[in-house]
Amino acid sequence: MKRLHARYPFLEGAREAVATEAVDLATIVEQDGAVVDRARERVLSSLEDGETGEPSRDSRVELLSYPVARVLVSLVAERMLIRKYARAEAEAAFDRFTADFTDTTELKSVESSGVDLEDLLAEFDLVDAVHPIGDVDDPDGYRIDVGAYLPLSSDLWGDEWLLVNRALADGRVPISEAELLTLVREAVRERVEDGLPFDVPESIAESLEPEAQAVREVLADLDLTREIDTVVPDLFPPCMKALLDDIQKGEHLPHHSRFAITSFLTSIGMETDEIVDLYRVNSSFGEEMTRYQTDHIRGDTSPTDYSPPSCATMQSYGDCVNKDDLCERIPHPMAYYENRIDDADDDDLEDWREGNAEDEEADA
Repeated sequence: MKRLHARYPFLEGAREAVATEAVDLATIVEQDGAVVDRARERVLSSLEDGETGEPSRDSRVELLSYPVARVLVSLVAERMLIRKYARAEAEAAFDRFTADFTDTTELKSVESSGVDLEDLLAEFDLVDAVHPIGDVDDPDGYRIDVGAYLPLSSDLWGDEWLLVNRALADGRVPISEAELLTLVREAVRERVEDGLPFDVPESIAESLEPEAQAVREVLADLDLTREIDTVVPDLFPPCMKALLDDIQKGEHLPHHSRFAITSFLTSIGMETDEIVDLYRVNSSFGEEMTRYQTDHIRGDTSPTDYSPPSCATMQSYGDCVNKDDLCERIPHPMAYYENRIDDADDDDLEDWREGNAEDEEADA
């Protein structure tokens, strides 16, 4: 069973297996160099190569390196690191479970380290949402409930994932077996990303500071953190530009539109005070409620740090407007903004920051 959990450390059973270890996490990071080294490799490889590195031959080391890697990610606490780490863990899981599914040996030979599709669907509460078609024309096809499909497909690239391009019928979306496995991979990514970053006890943070610093240095070299700390309205996706324009005109936004623009602004680094000030021009402005809603979306007064809606959700609410060529290639407003920031010239960004700072001084 330890081999299975080392291979799939995101499973609920793996969490229980870690909890049964005789030593606590603080002792592990202080005394078990092999676990710490493998945890560092998981994180650094996710940044540099988009993968989690070569698994340890020691199942215990491999199993325990996963929670330690999550601690490292939490110590650095950069959104782009969290996303790249989660994607790398999901890709590693995808490679492993697709290999398990195609293994031609008897099930008995992979019991200790493999999973089947039913295991994974049950792990993510998808058993009742996924329905095999099983007819002559499509023996390997499935239908998935639209309520499960939308969140799992929201970060996937390609027009084929847009709901408008699917033959939705009776609340279910047709998908191939390969597409189902991709959606399971997305479920893994969400599981890994959930709860990151978290507060790390000081004793553990001190022990892992050299490893955390190594991750920060790689981040600095790759310049992956810039886009989430830069507010450049000219580079906003068209939908968010339109909503921001509506706010600045003093127009009343419906709840879903207000949530969309507020969650987008918090995700790119705007402070609550700055967002509250944007809404002041509205005739129905209420500072206390606006501040409460913003802090709630940010996660300051709620257990969840809310992400902006996906493009599919924006479309369903009628907030997707003024689409451009880039909109056709991306699944999420944040992906659009990150893409535009990546393509922007560093000097132009610096000029914008300086101009924005001068404007703020003038307003003061």
